[in-house]
Amino acid sequence: MTASPASSAARSAAPPSSGERPATTTGPAGPAGPAGPAARSARRWRGPAAPVAVLAALALLPYSALEIPVLLDGPVNSPGSLQLLALCLVFGGLALGYDLMFGRTGLLSFGHALYVAGGAYGTQLAMTELGLGLLPAIGLALAGGTAAAVLLGAVSLRGLALGGIGFAMVTLAFAQAGSIWVQRNPGGLTGGEEGLPLHTGAVPDALVGVQNTANVYWLALAYLALTAAVVWTAVSRPVGRVWQGIRDNEQRVSVLGYDPFRHKLGVFVLASALGVLGGAMHLLVTAGATPRSSTPEFTLTLLVMVVLGGSGTRWGPLIGGVLFTFLDQRLAVLASSDLVHGLPGILRAPLSEPMVVLGTLFVIAVYAAPGGIASIRRSLTWRRGEEAR
Repeated sequence: MTASPASSAARSAAPPSSGERPATTTGPAGPAGPAGPAARSARRWRGPAAPVAVLAALALLPYSALEIPVLLDGPVNSPGSLQLLALCLVFGGLALGYDLMFGRTGLLSFGHALYVAGGAYGTQLAMTELGLGLLPAIGLALAGGTAAAVLLGAVSLRGLALGGIGFAMVTLAFAQAGSIWVQRNPGGLTGGEEGLPLHTGAVPDALVGVQNTANVYWLALAYLALTAAVVWTAVSRPVGRVWQGIRDNEQRVSVLGYDPFRHKLGVFVLASALGVLGGAMHLLVTAGATPRSSTPEFTLTLLVMVVLGGSGTRWGPLIGGVLFTFLDQRLAVLASSDLVHGLPGILRAPLSEPMVVLGTLFVIAVYAAPGGIASIRRSLTWRRGEEAR
């Protein structure tokens, strides 16, 4: 069966994805490199095997009583530890979805928080004001957030006509307007600076209470798995190649007959929809909707996570989101500990400010691995290949 013209053009519109390598030729003695049948079969197995193994390991954590001093306050399966890990998983998914725009397509948006907040506040208000259950409320928030993404995305993308920074500035304006609206608390709907507590009456009993923290953790893990499946599937399809082509050479994509605006709007809407789902998960994990999730600073945090892990890579944004969230939460606890308070003033002052420590670690990471954490593995793999020659 011959490949369709659309598929062929999509493949030529962009370079191979970060997870692919050019096939090597075969010699008289057989396969000379990764292009051999056995190697191809191994790669196909390693592809899905690694995510499935990681997912299985994470799913078993609520059954582990392992204690990790300093990193966790109690056993892994304690409610406090599971809630922290669930929050890390949610931000791992949010960073992965945001990277669809930034790393895969080259769109710098400062308004992603608008959709995360829409998922949290939309789900909460659908339960309290409309009397819906949890799943219908999430569905309504998702539908509303997706519709808003289509409208606001179309307007924001027109800002690209003003230059590359136009899109970022328009999305920032929308995010700022949404944040102000949340903090103004119109009609008492958003709770203002206090936010809104989770309406537990509309949430299944299995997700309410400290004793059910493991169920919330598994729900967060399911969100991460869904996001990863959607993102990794999308970028491996021809449309993913077009997105990468837009990032690298938009004019070439246009010459090949593709509509960059339509494809950019598509990736914007998809990333926003994943953000809405992430906002709903954030509501459940933190037991409330907070105004912080609506601010442009929230989006900037996602950007830092993506850059830290490695933008445009398979695992990088996920790792960056999990690691940054974990450090953010644990450094705040460390800052108020007796260990820090007992240090000399010259050390106590910076260590008492978690953001100072995080910023320092981020700068070090950028200099040590300019391509993010994911680039370290690629660099080591390349060096081993060079040494083997």
